[in-house]
Amino acid sequence: MRVSVIDDDPMICQAMSLILTDYSDGRITVASTSTDGEDCIRRAADEHPDVVLMDIAMPGVDGIEATRRLRALPRAPHVLILTSLSPSGTVERAIEAGAEGFVSKTDAPDEIIRRIIGVCTGAPQFNTASQRQLIDELSRTRSRMRRDDARALLDTLPEREREAVMLAAEGYTNAEIASRMFISERTAKAHLSSAADRLNMGRVQMARLVERADLPARL
Repeated sequence: MRVSVIDDDPMICQAMSLILTDYSDGRITVASTSTDGEDCIRRAADEHPDVVLMDIAMPGVDGIEATRRLRALPRAPHVLILTSLSPSGTVERAIEAGAEGFVSKTDAPDEIIRRIIGVCTGAPQFNTASQRQLIDELSRTRSRMRRDDARALLDTLPEREREAVMLAAEGYTNAEIASRMFISERTAKAHLSSAADRLNMGRVQMARLVERADLPARL
């Protein structure tokens, strides 16, 4: 297997090259090393490595964009992100760009080699830290989607019905809602009933909808 190592620190490139050469029992050849994204893309187009170990933080073209460009090549290499720390959002963005796993710069040599060999068989390679971050990011994304969906539903209501629903969610009675909205209690009930019909929800469900929407506090 031919592997390219990309890192803006030449010492990391040298260290990874030594690890791959000394610990792979001849199974891995280091095709080249690069310290920036543009250079690695040019080299990959000529050298056709099987795997690229890609750093994230680099000047100019960063690891995410370089990964995207590498995966668009006619003979696209597998890409494993080479990292020590993963800023928030890194795992999700790297996967979207085409990366198939993560290798920590502090992983044991045998672990790094195992992941390189594994990705060539088509098996995604995610260490514990990247798996945990991916799960956290998916959870945050799901929460944002639920919040945005709830806000969109509330926005389908006429302004006065929406105001009544918001007050009801805060625990106000119909009489209290009427007082705060300067309307009759009968009209307050009508607003809530109409909103319930539009949303196909009961009062408790509407309150939970408001909770999911996580709207800014009213002045």
